[in-house]
Amino acid sequence: MKQIIKTEWNPGNMLYPVPAVMVSCGSSPKDYNIITVSWTGTINTNPPMLYISVRPERHSYEIIKRNMEFVVNLTTEKLAYSTDFNGVKTGKNMNKFKESRLTPLAAKKTNTVFIGESPLSIECKVKQIIPLGSHDMFIAEVVNVIVDEKLIDKKTNRLRLDKANLLAYSHGFYYILGKRLGKFGYSVKKK
Repeated sequence: MKQIIKTEWNPGNMLYPVPAVMVSCGSSPKDYNIITVSWTGTINTNPPMLYISVRPERHSYEIIKRNMEFVVNLTTEKLAYSTDFNGVKTGKNMNKFKESRLTPLAAKKTNTVFIGESPLSIECKVKQIIPLGSHDMFIAEVVNVIVDEKLIDKKTNRLRLDKANLLAYSHGFYYILGKRLGKFGYSVKKK
């Protein structure tokens, strides 16, 4: 019998890797802001919904709560520095778009902005805020997706996010998503 050696670790959030996304918010240029979030994910298909969890003391928290809208902007290898910067710096006393040299573009279905350099931006309207302890969860409906046309395969009309060099976060470090191993259902596909 094969011996497997394991040990216990301190209780905590060890569900890694997670996305490293930049969330843009604000309804006017004076309050446009960016916050980097890794606690985010899909929660429903119909209607399409996702969540972000944000600490109440973060500057973006009040902006999102007041406007009840935000945009989740996927990040890439080229956006890694900006992603980190916008996660460790506050927008309370600076314009994060200007400081990180990112372009705020008017969102199409919400009264906020998305990051022009992001390969895919997900416009969201908050439906519910759930206090959880250290963070509050913003549950939101996806109302629009804005995608870089270079990521759409014209022949198949398929979205090719695998070509975007997406960023992931794992226990304090950033990584680029790598090699594809299979597709959904490949383990049961008839040969």
